[in-house]
Amino acid sequence: MNTIIHRVGTIYLPVENPELASNWYQEKLGAIENFRNEDKAILDFANQSFFLVKSKEGAKATFQDDKGKEHFFLTFEVDGIEQLQKLHSELKEKGVEVGVIEDRGHPGNNFVFYDLNGNKFDVWSELSPSFKEKYLIKC
Repeated sequence: MNTIIHRVGTIYLPVENPELASNWYQEKLGAIENFRNEDKAILDFANQSFFLVKSKEGAKATFQDDKGKEHFFLTFEVDGIEQLQKLHSELKEKGVEVGVIEDRGHPGNNFVFYDLNGNKFDVWSELSPSFKEKYLIKC
């Protein structure tokens, strides 16, 4: 199916302090800061633009599923189980709160991690087929 929408351009994350949050994303995930003021920081990483928006204390970009369990809203993809294990180890070494690597009954493995504001993210050991076709096969 063809669509007019080609990609997600920006993701907005609530943070208490844009400067501290930006530093965290740069140090822990290798993000590149493009802009920052007292209200927001704009970062590039994972082929995506992230706006870290100053929010009220306790605001998080997560939700509860129908069983009341906190759920992430975003999954990052890496290329294979070795890359997943490497990222998991690197984040742990940097003091990031990470969950265990788990098999959820579908291809690949996953783990979750949290930023310093409690935003929960997922990491999957597989690349989406459309990404592979568009970016890896052509390289």
